[in-house]
Amino acid sequence: MASPAVVESLPPSLNSSAEQPPLFDGTIKLYTCYKCPFAQRVWITRNYKGLQEKIKLVPLILEDRPAWYKEKVYPMNKVPSLEHNGKIIGESLDLIKYVDSNFEGPSLFPDDPEKKKFGEELWSYVDEFMKIVYTSFKGEGPKECGSAFDHLESALGKFEDGPFFLGQFSGVDIAYITFVERFQIVLSELWKYDITAGRPKLAAWIEEMNKIDAYKQTKTDPIELVESYKKRFTAQQ
Repeated sequence: MASPAVVESLPPSLNSSAEQPPLFDGTIKLYTCYKCPFAQRVWITRNYKGLQEKIKLVPLILEDRPAWYKEKVYPMNKVPSLEHNGKIIGESLDLIKYVDSNFEGPSLFPDDPEKKKFGEELWSYVDEFMKIVYTSFKGEGPKECGSAFDHLESALGKFEDGPFFLGQFSGVDIAYITFVERFQIVLSELWKYDITAGRPKLAAWIEEMNKIDAYKQTKTDPIELVESYKKRFTAQQ
């Protein structure tokens, strides 16, 4: 099981005027952004494995990010990135696996060969899932993205030993939840579309995810989220 809930006092986000924390000083740092769904994946992973004391959060304001981040830390200039063992590692899906395999705490990937295989299939589908839904936001919303949520509903019926994608909670759930969280709110607010209607397994999965402290502590303010999506997608139409 995951470590007991740790109520963390979150550090303030750094803007362009902030000083750079010391680089490669032996502290393990997760450069993140509290509003970014990609970075949130690694934040959840860290929390679930009980690494709040071991991996320090360095949150950035992406709209006004410090120049030193690109120049001295991570030339890709994206979050998340992890400073560990004298190097900087990026890409959220890679980092879920990296943190899982390089640090103590409950394992996020099963040993069962069938679950492992299905997990890799879902891992490969997540980018397609995101693309379908994001594309629908520029068009007619629910009419164009229903198939993506149907795919999740079907996948959640594969194993019967729990409500999660691989039965028990895993890295696959982390890969999807940060985007499902946002899509559920935005589709409901902007299109009055309920992604769980007619999809009981998806509804149960979201309900179970909301009970996991490691995730609950990372959730985005729904009002801010809707406003940011409105700005982003209405500007493109």
